[in-house]
Amino acid sequence: MKVILKQDIKGVGKKDQILEASDGYARNYLFPKGLAVEANAENMSKLKGKQSSMEHKKELEKQEAKNIAAKLKDIILTLSVKAGENGKIFGGITAKEISENLKAKYGIEIDKKKIALKETIKMLGTKDVEIRLYEGITSNLKVKIVEE
Repeated sequence: MKVILKQDIKGVGKKDQILEASDGYARNYLFPKGLAVEANAENMSKLKGKQSSMEHKKELEKQEAKNIAAKLKDIILTLSVKAGENGKIFGGITAKEISENLKAKYGIEIDKKKIALKETIKMLGTKDVEIRLYEGITSNLKVKIVEE
């Protein structure tokens, strides 16, 4: 019997996957626990609609990421901080601070987890920061740190 899984089941399959299950397993375990539905015409059309909507949503997210990447290439984010001698910053600049300043100054919201900083920035000057916006779409942002 063909079934459509409603959620991930370890050792069986992933959500929205169509697979062949024995009649007893499907009727006595998968259906009563709400883990799967029968792969009839109605459920198959629902699944196709759901998949096409997910593809459309992913395409929109990808396009939005490309637009943000284009904006970020032209931006030089300037941050003024307190610094000691030799250009050393008190504390440091983190991904969270970069994210907050981008939102405040340019209205661009980027999750701090997408900003690829290997370590906090601890020196004055200009630094290129990689931002991973979407699968395969990255952009470099110039961050200029100046003394207050």
